[in-house]
Amino acid sequence: MKNKKLTVKIMIDIGMTACLLLLMPYSLLGETLHEWIGMAMFVLFIAHHILNRKWLATVAKGKYTLFRGVQTALAMIMFILMIGSMISGILLSDHIFGMVRIEGSYMMARQVHMFCAYWGLIIMSLHLGMHWNMAVIMVGRIFKQPSAVRLAVYGVYAFIKRQIGDYLLMKMHFVFYDYTESVLFFMADYLAVMILIAFIGYYAGLLMKKYKTR
Repeated sequence: MKNKKLTVKIMIDIGMTACLLLLMPYSLLGETLHEWIGMAMFVLFIAHHILNRKWLATVAKGKYTLFRGVQTALAMIMFILMIGSMISGILLSDHIFGMVRIEGSYMMARQVHMFCAYWGLIIMSLHLGMHWNMAVIMVGRIFKQPSAVRLAVYGVYAFIKRQIGDYLLMKMHFVFYDYTESVLFFMADYLAVMILIAFIGYYAGLLMKKYKTR
């Protein structure tokens, strides 16, 4: 029973990661598909929290180490970003929620949506990194460790190439796409960035645990 539940959790996490990657090439996939993938992401996010309700019930209990505190903070920030992304997405929707309109909200909703999307990419990757054992189960059969390390190194280049830092700091309010580029190449760059951030989260977690033992 436990193995079955773990398998379901892993599949949901894989689904959320895949949805996140598919949401980033917004214009390359089209608005309608983007909205449906966003809906799928939100449903998986709710399912993730339902399956982890026991953890949620213990948030206010027990002693907090630095590692546990950071893990909890990341989970809370991710929750806020997801809600912000969903609400702003509904306001921007031209298809699934096309009937929902609040006058004068478009530009603000667009900026909130972009902020939540890019910071969501970072926070989710850190969260995966700090749960590295789970991440290894998820991707271990796809990427061997040397390949994952090479992808993480390439992630530095992809981070700069895709100007992700500028989007995080809201220096750019629109994402510019090269419509001659393959969606697969675009997603490969973002996957490399996710692996890079997950590596950072993993080693930061090790340092926090080492701090605890000292």
